[in-house]
Amino acid sequence: MAKDTTKTLIEADGLRYKSKAPGSPFAATSSFGAATMSCFLCGKHRPRAMLKSRKLLGKSQPVCAPSCKELEEQLAAKK
Repeated sequence: MAKDTTKTLIEADGLRYKSKAPGSPFAATSSFGAATMSCFLCGKHRPRAMLKSRKLLGKSQPVCAPSCKELEEQLAAKK
């Protein structure tokens, strides 16, 4: 089944939408460890516990642990 493609149009006033639900899709949590961060390599948001720090481009960046592909397979197997 193919997904319907959604096309957005930019209105004359510069907006793409007429109304938007308030807030962020990434709910704020009370504990720092439960927060999400995006992987520097794949860009997916993951809990900090699923990320590791790896030196890339001379700076430590958060990346999926053990790797993006292996983590995705593990999460798919759990579902």
